[in-house]
Amino acid sequence: MKSRQLTDPDLHGQDSEGRELLLDARGISKHYGGVKALENATIQVAPGEHIGIMGDNGAGKSTFVKILAGAQPPTSGTIHFGGQTRDFATPVDAREAGIETVYQDLSLADDLNVMSNLFLGREEMAFKFGGLSVLNRKKMARRSIELLSEIGVNVPKVNAIVSGLSGGQRQGIAIARAAGWGSRLIIMDEPTAALGLQETGHVHDIIRNLKARGVAVIIVSHNMQQVMELTDRVYVFRRGQVVGSRVTNETTPDEIVSMITGATGP
Repeated sequence: MKSRQLTDPDLHGQDSEGRELLLDARGISKHYGGVKALENATIQVAPGEHIGIMGDNGAGKSTFVKILAGAQPPTSGTIHFGGQTRDFATPVDAREAGIETVYQDLSLADDLNVMSNLFLGREEMAFKFGGLSVLNRKKMARRSIELLSEIGVNVPKVNAIVSGLSGGQRQGIAIARAAGWGSRLIIMDEPTAALGLQETGHVHDIIRNLKARGVAVIIVSHNMQQVMELTDRVYVFRRGQVVGSRVTNETTPDEIVSMITGATGP
């Protein structure tokens, strides 16, 4: 079986096969003094496409994600997203452009309820005058139920405290929060690393729901089965570089492993 890769575009906004792109992150490098954590990495994502990123620890995956999320600036390279060249100085810049990131630690407030976590930093106000404000809890509760239902997340109640929920439910809340605010691209860092088999299956269903809704996703994962089942293409990082990409249904786990280890080239 011959594998294809879709890299090295001629123009921003389209790949080598003429597909329109949502994300064209090209030539991204990150240097810390003499240490090259990332060197000339290019990744493309079409609207609604699900992409896998794989590689050993220290391969540059996390650095790349942090740059896309606005958590770190690149040393060089360009990010073209949603038809514009972007310079994300902060995570807020990335979120406002339509990129949400679900990190492995989920960044949930354990002592708050589901609704408060979904609206953290985006609270709806019924009344606001100077320093006095009143939350519109009814509107927030109604929208919380809608968000969870749209993504397929099952929680007891939106006023349930997050610390009492299962790992799968917590992951679902983090994904629903990312997907619920007009996001065009969601980046997930090891979305099921700490979950059991049943909860992993549920999170996979949530990711498939995002696919059906046309939300683009980047999944950073060591789980080969997960990447092969849920993605359209997979990029492999090794020693700070993207060593190649493959169309998922035209490759094999053995080929991807060989690229990760350096047994084969791009």
